[in-house]
Amino acid sequence: MTKPTLNILEFSLTGRFALFTDPLTRVGGEKCSYHVPTYEALKGVAKSIYWKPSLIWVVDAVRVVRQIRTQTKGVKPRVFSGGNELAIYTFLADVEYQVRGHFEWNKHRPELADDWIPGKHNAIAQRMLDRGGRQDIFLGTRDCQGYVERCEFGSGRGHFDDAGELAHGFMFHGFDYPDETGEDVLYARFWRPTMRDGVIEFCRPEGCPHRKLIRSMKRKTFELAKSIRPVDADAAQLGATDALA
Repeated sequence: MTKPTLNILEFSLTGRFALFTDPLTRVGGEKCSYHVPTYEALKGVAKSIYWKPSLIWVVDAVRVVRQIRTQTKGVKPRVFSGGNELAIYTFLADVEYQVRGHFEWNKHRPELADDWIPGKHNAIAQRMLDRGGRQDIFLGTRDCQGYVERCEFGSGRGHFDDAGELAHGFMFHGFDYPDETGEDVLYARFWRPTMRDGVIEFCRPEGCPHRKLIRSMKRKTFELAKSIRPVDADAAQLGATDALA
């Protein structure tokens, strides 16, 4: 697959704790994190750094830099009937990842075609990365605060650099949302990742071997002039003429 040259985003992702769980099992009770991040969680981080409905973030790879460690904590989540209950969550502790991804245009939103300006979006994304993201960064759940900064993917020494191949079994990959697929249904995707010397190369969403129908869902509508800011407004906020390069 030919990789894009302009719209690549590479960043390090760190945090004290992380909780990457299968969302189909997150209705309550005990929770135990996957040992590695899911595609959907990393895509959410990229969207927290910078996102607009005219583009879609695609996560290409993640590198696990630190040793995989878990820590069990007692928590008191709220229950639907009111009040709290005691539960045991198993978090990942002291995590660090390097993430490489890129954005593509959302072809299912032709009404936003005037916003398909790669230089503008790339410049804003890089500036937002330098500022730590436009929104708060979370590692799988709001309970786990994360931090991002610019990096070169593959740089530095990692704990699993010479570990060879490690399979992680059947895992949740991500969601197929209607505004990204053109279908009025929500699907969940699953796959079997293999980590090679600390690096997991993600398959593309359309290449996932397993999909599960969740429910019907209508996509949200956007208009360039009303729902999202035009090109000139974005450039004015940044105060950078190179955003339109």
